[in-house]
Amino acid sequence: MAKTPLIFTYYIAAPVEKVWNGFVSKEANQIIFMGAEFEVDLRPGGTMTWTGPGKDGKPMRYVTGEVLRVEPPKLFEYKFGMGDGAVMSRVKVDLTPETEAVKVVVTNDGWRDDDPAYAQNAEGWPRILSRLKTLLETGKTFRPH
Repeated sequence: MAKTPLIFTYYIAAPVEKVWNGFVSKEANQIIFMGAEFEVDLRPGGTMTWTGPGKDGKPMRYVTGEVLRVEPPKLFEYKFGMGDGAVMSRVKVDLTPETEAVKVVVTNDGWRDDDPAYAQNAEGWPRILSRLKTLLETGKTFRPH
């Protein structure tokens, strides 16, 4: 049986370009993901990686992804998986400007039945999006649990 898509809706009081940069910039990702190095080639087929020190202090890849669609500043779609990305799911980020905020809808779907990251992402996305919202609205964020 297919896993239920994970769908999260947030409203961020910032210009749409700033929200877009929060998802795709190296600087914002480094803050949101506690110093992880973020690299992305923002074109279909481009690679995405988040890397940093492992428990032994040696560099390791936390997440691997591939860009599917890019329509700045409104749509970003990619697939990603933990580690080397052997098992991937799909993420679609829709940004819709409203009067004083941007409606952010993140849909994480395309899950394989055996993907161990499903529960981790179900819990992780609200934390990530809350950290991003706080960063973009206040210029700082909070440490994850």
